[in-house]
Amino acid sequence: AHNNEMIKIFSQKHEQLLASIAEYENSIRAHNSTISDASSKLSKLHEELSSFDQEMNELRVKLREASHTRDLLYTEFTGLQAQCDKFTAEKDKITEKLWDEYELTYAGAIELNYPPIKEEDRPKAVTEQNKLRSQIRNLGHINVASIEEYSEVKQKYDFLSTQVNDLEKSKKEFLKVIEQLEGEMKTRFLDVFNTVNDNFKEVFRELFGGGNANLSLTDPDNVLTSGIEITVAPPGKIIKNLKLLSGGEQVFVAIAIIFAILRVNPSPFCLFDEIESALDEVNVDRFAEYAKRFSEKMQFIIITHRRGTMENADRLYGVTMQERGISRILTVDVGEVESRIGVKL
Repeated sequence: AHNNEMIKIFSQKHEQLLASIAEYENSIRAHNSTISDASSKLSKLHEELSSFDQEMNELRVKLREASHTRDLLYTEFTGLQAQCDKFTAEKDKITEKLWDEYELTYAGAIELNYPPIKEEDRPKAVTEQNKLRSQIRNLGHINVASIEEYSEVKQKYDFLSTQVNDLEKSKKEFLKVIEQLEGEMKTRFLDVFNTVNDNFKEVFRELFGGGNANLSLTDPDNVLTSGIEITVAPPGKIIKNLKLLSGGEQVFVAIAIIFAILRVNPSPFCLFDEIESALDEVNVDRFAEYAKRFSEKMQFIIITHRRGTMENADRLYGVTMQERGISRILTVDVGEVESRIGVKL
């Protein structure tokens, strides 16, 4: 009878153990499903980030191509301008030579309209002709083809002038496109920058418990090449340089900027790796509480060894090695533990 009772007790315990095992298997399956959903969201995030990077790269390529085309057109314009100046100089030289040797232009010679020579006037005309020839020989060599050369040079000059005008028009159009792109980039940057600055001021006061913070451009006239200056004043301090802050305070300022940016462009998923390692315990708690509030809009995975951060986490993951060379992942759902034990951790 005693053995039967023992067998009955063991059977009951065996059934309880089987029920516990089934419950843990269901919990493991639920955790696996959650991990699968998180992996799917992470893949989607990577796709969106890749698409954004591709768009930015396309804009940069277009800008570089436009700048390269502008440089090529300017180089070609400079070469054509030099050729145009050369042909202009040649034209002026030919015109000057024609005038120096003949003191007469072709149009001027036609306008003289000399009458035809009569027979009785021929001896006199021959004498005058010989006299003029002697005078011409005394004048030196005369280039009788200068008029034709001038016509050819003039034709080339007109052709090149047309090309120069077309290139100048194209150059103006390209510069206008570049100016429009730069203007749109400046507008978008300033809108985002001002929004981030407003959020930075608010986040800084929330994390530090007061104080003032501001982001400003070092060169407001050149927005796209300007640097960004960070000015902060924690409660009770007057800081003129960020280097005067402690290491933890500098990290806290960086964290405030990160959250300000996330407010402008929140993503469904964010990974922090030891971001609060340099903070003291009080500021670790502030960071963890703020991240907890912010987690309503996005999901955080934080790699940390700080207690304050772990205390505010919804779920904890750890690695243990109970057997040498074999690692295991442990997962603790804080909300589930709190509901089971009836105590808020």
